[in-house]
Order: sequence, then structure tokens, then C-alpha cells
Amino acid sequence: MVEVKTVAVEAVAVKPPELKRFSVGELAARAGVATSALRFYEEHGLIHAERNSSGHRRYRSDALRRVAFIRVAQRIGLSLGEIADALGSLPSKRTPTRNDWNKLSARWLPRIDEQIAALELLRDRLDGCIGCGCLSLETCELYNTNDRAARRGAGARYLIGDPIETGPG
Repeated sequence: MVEVKTVAVEAVAVKPPELKRFSVGELAARAGVATSALRFYEEHGLIHAERNSSGHRRYRSDALRRVAFIRVAQRIGLSLGEIADALGSLPSKRTPTRNDWNKLSARWLPRIDEQIAALELLRDRLDGCIGCGCLSLETCELYNTNDRAARRGAGARYLIGDPIETGPG
């Protein structure tokens, strides 16, 4: 017969690793932005800094991902309001998890797909008639006879998704 002994094990709380803190200059250098950009982002509530005992800004390391997100979002033409709304959906008291970022991403997929479609349309149509009314290209008379695109509204109608109609105006 085998005797089995049980031993009580005390539960030890595992403390998450301390997040690295960056000064404004360190964060700016690592993120590739000017310190003034960080202050601007903070002023608009896009990132948050803590203050040390001397009153200097200290950013948690997860601010790097937020700044990267802001820069990419701006580069593809999203407004500061759209960016702020998205970042506002992330937790502010803890580092966002992969799941947090997945939720944000899922809400943005339609907007990103719309942006991609607009860029593809621009790429495919920019060298031809865009339905703006200039009638300056040879193809304009064929694709926008007598500026028929103007009946649909202002702007480059064929770049915003209106179908191109050929034939007599």
C-alpha cells in the first residue's frame, strides 16, 4: 500500500511586471515623433502621462503602441475625433490587452475597408475622367459628355463611387 501525503501550498499573488516609464524625450525618440506632438496628443486626451515627484511627465510603455496607432491612423486620413473615439474605447487604468485591441480593430474594419476601396478607385481612375467637370482630358467627352456627372452633385463623382455612364449626354 502506498501512502499519499498532502501538503498545503500557500497561494502567492503574482505581481505583474512593472511597466517601464519613459520621459517625454525618451518616448518621443522611441516613437519617432516630436515632444510637442506628445504634448498635443496628451492635451487632446489621446495619451496619458503620470507625473513624478519632480512634476516631470512619465509615460507608461503602452503609450508607444497608442502613439504608433495615432500616427498610422493620421497617415491614412482619419480625423483626430475618430482616433480619440477609438482610443477612448481602450482601458485607461491598465495596459490594453490583445483582446482590447481586437475589439477596437473589429469596429474599424468597415472604415478601413472603405478607405482601401477609395484608394483603389483613385489609383484606377486618376489618369482618366473623374467626373469633376473640367472636361480637359480626351476621355472626359466620352465618359462625362456635357458634364452629365454634375447632375449627381458636386465633386469628382467618379472618384466617390458614382458609376461612369458612356454614350450621349
